[in-house]
Amino acid sequence: MTEFQNLVIAPLNPVHDRTGFQCGVEALDRYLKKQAKQDMKRRFSRVFVASEPDKPKAVLGYYSLSTLSIELKKLPAKLARTLPKHPVPAALIGRLAVSNAAQGQGIGKILLADAIKRTLGVSDQIAIYAMVVDAIDDNAAGFYKHFGFTRLSDDSPRLFLPLKSIRL
Repeated sequence: MTEFQNLVIAPLNPVHDRTGFQCGVEALDRYLKKQAKQDMKRRFSRVFVASEPDKPKAVLGYYSLSTLSIELKKLPAKLARTLPKHPVPAALIGRLAVSNAAQGQGIGKILLADAIKRTLGVSDQIAIYAMVVDAIDDNAAGFYKHFGFTRLSDDSPRLFLPLKSIRL
């Protein structure tokens, strides 16, 4: 097992080898290889890539970050009662994946922390109430729940974490 003590997390750029990335989930592999660059160009999302300083081409993991509004009726009723009666601003981690070779070594946690840190950084400039994630399966949902995320509703794959609950 390799330890990744000095990861570089940077916006996706032409140096990164997207074609060599494999995480075991075809949809996440395909996104990085075929769609991420277009989404960044069209300003639909930002994609951040983890690599080692001495191997900048090899993508160890990535996440996408964008904004969204959550309709009040999509939030748990107990929470919705305490909020203003308009859509709630949020940051969306649409995808987060770690390469097969780097799984189980804490890179997912580092990527999640980086996404939260970036979101907190801009939340002083624009209103962001919560982080939202799209959990691709039950394992992913369990990963996010471990860090305090809860389901928006019983029938939704989306989970959320109010920014006020994050302690740095």
